[in-house]
Amino acid sequence: MKAVKVSLNSIDKVKAFVNDISGFNKAEFDLVSGRYVIDAKSIMGIFSLDISKPIDLNIYAEDNMDEILDTLKPYLSE
Repeated sequence: MKAVKVSLNSIDKVKAFVNDISGFNKAEFDLVSGRYVIDAKSIMGIFSLDISKPIDLNIYAEDNMDEILDTLKPYLSE
């Protein structure tokens, strides 16, 4: 597992983020905000979180982690 912080502070950014990570079928992504954990591939789930602040993203992938991190570069908050 790898944990990173992402910033999804607009509707367009959320849509692009979900489209980008949905291409990784063998990887699982969870967004963690406080006590809430949601599937990062769920647009409705993301909109249930406070997207005005950076959110923790947990990535569960056996391989192609470098490719996933390259894809996530536009959304990383640190």
